[in-house]
Amino acid sequence: MKSEHIFLTDKLLRWTVFLAALFVVIAATLEAQSFITLFLLAAFVSIISVHPVQWLDKKGIPHTLSVIIVLLGIILIISGLSGIIGGSISSFTSHLGKYDNRLMEIKKSINDTLLSFGIDVKQKGENGYFDPSKILDYTASTLRQMGNLMSNTALIFFIVLFVLLEMNSIAYKARLFGTVAKRKDAFGSLSQIEAGIRHYLVIKTLVSLLTGVMIGIWLWIFGIEYAILWALIAFMLNYIPNIGSIIAAIPSFLFAWIQVDFVIALWVLVGYIFTNMFIGYIVEPKMMGRGMGLSTLVVFLSLIIWGYLLGLVGMFLSVPLTMMLKIILENNEHTKPFAALLGTDEDVRKLLEEQNPESYPKKASTPG
Repeated sequence: MKSEHIFLTDKLLRWTVFLAALFVVIAATLEAQSFITLFLLAAFVSIISVHPVQWLDKKGIPHTLSVIIVLLGIILIISGLSGIIGGSISSFTSHLGKYDNRLMEIKKSINDTLLSFGIDVKQKGENGYFDPSKILDYTASTLRQMGNLMSNTALIFFIVLFVLLEMNSIAYKARLFGTVAKRKDAFGSLSQIEAGIRHYLVIKTLVSLLTGVMIGIWLWIFGIEYAILWALIAFMLNYIPNIGSIIAAIPSFLFAWIQVDFVIALWVLVGYIFTNMFIGYIVEPKMMGRGMGLSTLVVFLSLIIWGYLLGLVGMFLSVPLTMMLKIILENNEHTKPFAALLGTDEDVRKLLEEQNPESYPKKASTPG
C-alpha cells in the first residue's frame, strides 16, 4: 500500500514538473517569437537546399561553390517573390479607390436584400453586416505581412550559408551525439526528420505552384485584374493546411464581383473549387506518396497551436513542425503513445500490436 502511494506521488510529481516546463516553454516561445521564426525559416530552407548541394557535389563541383550556386538560386527566387509582392501590393492598394462607387452599390444591394428578409442592417452599424472593402483592406495587410517575412533575407541567407558549408560536420556531430548518449538511433532519427520534412516541403511547393498557375490562368480567362496577385496568394496560402485554400478564394471572389458582376464571381469560385478538389484529391495524394503520417484532426489543431505560438510562419510550417515532434516522440519508448495519438489509425494499431502481440496475431503470409 505504501509503495503504491509512493508510485502515485512520484507520477503526480512528474506530471506537475512536465506541465510547469511546458508552460515555461510556451511563454519563452511567445517572448522570442521573432527570433524563433527567423531560425525556423533558415532551418527549413537549409533542409530543402541540402539535396541540390549534394547533387552538385556528386558532379565534381567543389562543395563551397555548390553552396554558393544553390544560395544564389534561392536569393533570386526570394527577390523575385518580394518584387512581385511589393509591386502587386502598391498597385492594388493605390487603385482600390476607383472601386469605391462599385463597393457602395454592392453594399447597398446586400443591405436591401437583407432588409427584404426583415433584417435591418442600419441598426447593426453604419456598414451593416458585410463590408467588402474591409476584406480587401485586410487582404492588402496580409500581403504586407508576407512581404515582411522576406525582409530578413540577408540574415536568413547567412544562417543557411553556414549550415550548408558545415552540413557534413553536422552529420558527424550527430553520430558523435548518438555514441555519447548510447543511443544508436539518434542519427537515424535526425535523418528521418530531415527526410520527412524535405519530402513534405518539396512536394507541397510543387503542388502549391501548380495551384497558383491554375488559378492564375482561370482568372486571366475571365479578365480579372491582378490575376498574378491572386495566383500568388493561392500559391502561398496553399501551404496552410485545411483553410488556406478557402481563405485564398475569398478576396478573389469579392474582387471579381466588384470588378465585373456576381455571375463572373461565381465562375471564379467554381474555378477555385475545381482546382482545390483536383489538387487535393488527385495530384497531392499521388505526389505525397506515404502521406504526412498525421491525423486530419491533428493537422487542424496544429495549425491553431503553431499559429498562436509563431504567428503566420507557424501556420505555414505547422505540418512539418508537428511531423518533427511526432518522429521525436516515436523514438522514445515512454512517449510512443503520444506519437501514436498524433498519427493515424494505422499508427495506433501498430503500437497496440507491439504492446499486446498475443491479442493481435500476425496474419499468415499468402504464398506467391
